[in-house]
Amino acid sequence: MKQKQTLRAAAILVGASLALTGCTSMGGAASEPKGAQSAKDMVMVTVVKAQTIPWFQRMAVGVKSFADRTGIDARQEGADDVSPEKQVQIVQDLIAQKPTAITVVPNSPEALGTVLKQARDQGIIVVSHEASGIKNVDIDIEAFDNASYGSEIMDNLAKCMGGKGEYVQFVGGLTAKTHMEWVGAAFDNQTKNFPGMTRVETPIESTDDQGTAYERAKEVLAKYPNIAGFEGSAGNDVPGIARAVQEAGLQDKVCVMGTSIPSVANQYLADGSIDKIFFWDPALAGEAQLAIAQILADGGTIKEGTDLGVKGYNSLKKLDGFDNVFVGAASVAADAKTAAKYDF
Repeated sequence: MKQKQTLRAAAILVGASLALTGCTSMGGAASEPKGAQSAKDMVMVTVVKAQTIPWFQRMAVGVKSFADRTGIDARQEGADDVSPEKQVQIVQDLIAQKPTAITVVPNSPEALGTVLKQARDQGIIVVSHEASGIKNVDIDIEAFDNASYGSEIMDNLAKCMGGKGEYVQFVGGLTAKTHMEWVGAAFDNQTKNFPGMTRVETPIESTDDQGTAYERAKEVLAKYPNIAGFEGSAGNDVPGIARAVQEAGLQDKVCVMGTSIPSVANQYLADGSIDKIFFWDPALAGEAQLAIAQILADGGTIKEGTDLGVKGYNSLKKLDGFDNVFVGAASVAADAKTAAKYDF
């Protein structure tokens, strides 16, 4: 039986629990700097997983805000679905245009490796997001430490489930690196600290499509009549799962948590079909990527403590084990009451 708890009345910031290793500049073979350019001469393009996803429609707001604030010609591009091949083609087409920088949120970091090398070989600055460990980028910026984020979601799911029962995890795709890191950290936390809980399947793919998540959730509910919890990773997972739970009338018996944004989740938070969401503002993440690109284009470096001038990214930390991966402290957790305070 679901153990409903009174969730905290304010969104919490999740700090990255990292081992600090002193000031470090970007690592690896960086792109050659473009040389002194005025903002009006710079062109920066953010390539997202898909333009049709609300999460990335919100990111476009941040891209526009950055352009308006800096005078840099910044825009966002993306395909109509999360096909890695389509994303590779978009980057390939951009290389011929020779922008100052390409920032990218990969569908598959592995699939993008070759084309990103081509971009850097042409002197194009490359910044990534949601892709720690990706090859052939100057800097990867994360909103937070992924392991801490995934572990926190499990802490909350376990509390909702009373520390016992069956659960499943959804990811946008098995090649979505951050999604796999979140569910991996959550699973490790569960096996270590919540032995009364059981993950009944390996992570289920939704292709970051709300309709697919809904159908897969219905299959889970039919296959596992005692299922007590769902964890979603892609922005469309949690609302798709919630719809299936709501239709089955199980919102008081099944816990649903994971990554989403308030505007998508609010209707389900209202009746308990979703219990809690975890997110960071995609608009601010978009600005953070571009702010890094601007620093690099101006001949600067990214190091421990760098302030990007973007909320949640005011004192970057280097992710332990990487030379060019930095994290902010931009994570938020919200229930129905606190999610309503956000306008996206």
